[in-house]
Amino acid sequence: MKIVIPGGTGQVGAILDRALTAAGHDVVILTRRPRREREVGWDGETLGAWADVVDGSDVVINLAGRSVSCRYTEANLRAMMDSRVRSARIVGEAIGAAARPPKVWLQMSTATVYAHRFDAANDEATGIVGGAEPDVPDYWGFSVEIAKAWEAAQEQARTPDTRKVALRSAMVMSPDREGVFDVLLKMARLGLGGPVAGGRQYVSWIHDRDFVRAVEFLVARDDLTGPVNLAASAPLPQRAFMRALRGAWGVPVGLPATKWMAELGAFALRSDTELLLKSRRVVPGRLLEAGFTFEHAEWAGAAADLVRRVRDERRSAN
Repeated sequence: MKIVIPGGTGQVGAILDRALTAAGHDVVILTRRPRREREVGWDGETLGAWADVVDGSDVVINLAGRSVSCRYTEANLRAMMDSRVRSARIVGEAIGAAARPPKVWLQMSTATVYAHRFDAANDEATGIVGGAEPDVPDYWGFSVEIAKAWEAAQEQARTPDTRKVALRSAMVMSPDREGVFDVLLKMARLGLGGPVAGGRQYVSWIHDRDFVRAVEFLVARDDLTGPVNLAASAPLPQRAFMRALRGAWGVPVGLPATKWMAELGAFALRSDTELLLKSRRVVPGRLLEAGFTFEHAEWAGAAADLVRRVRDERRSAN
């Protein structure tokens, strides 16, 4: 198949590019700064020559959008919104104008669309969309609005011959440098991988190989449309999540952090505490109902696999 990945130069794009190319597919990356073969330039906002690679493709997987790994200032939040909505709209225009449009358009979204909660898990059917929770920072609601607008841009696109799926993805865990797992592992190795603000908040995640398998599953299943949660079926509290990660690496103790300590740490990392403090209790209802099976459903086993791969890569690099 010919697969086009707008915004495919980040961590998730690299994961998909490696796996899909290895499987024999023709993968083309749309990026603002093309540097390699199979990369095509675009600006993420206007139609151009890049639309030619969409015409005649089989699958489009749009990952474009400003990274969430930043301080959530008003300017950065606006950039997140604009980059996601504009890119989704222009991808939709390219698909709609194609003489031979792709059969399926997978649009990246986020599990952050769901409410901060501890009482029950959020699936696609009964999950509560966030934005109105009491006792959370006001700007958390803007993150939800970004997710809603992102999905709406895809939903409203006029692509009658192309099936559309919104990927409400949890954090994708891979051994790649500078990815989320790499950051969490560094914290654990430094002895900082303890509970944050009590550690009750749930962490939703998905192993990189299950993420790829889920994408392949959704491409193949022509009966699935709309939002689909991409998250392992067993989210767990942050304190248990980090305990399992420490155990996988062999770190006996992780220092706890208060909320204000998390603020300082997030500031130093140029990130935001929403990524640490929001309780994302998300489960893959539609995937499970459709018969998808996870190879890494439990975090302890997934963390052990990722740690093994990190160590293998470091040994091979030496």
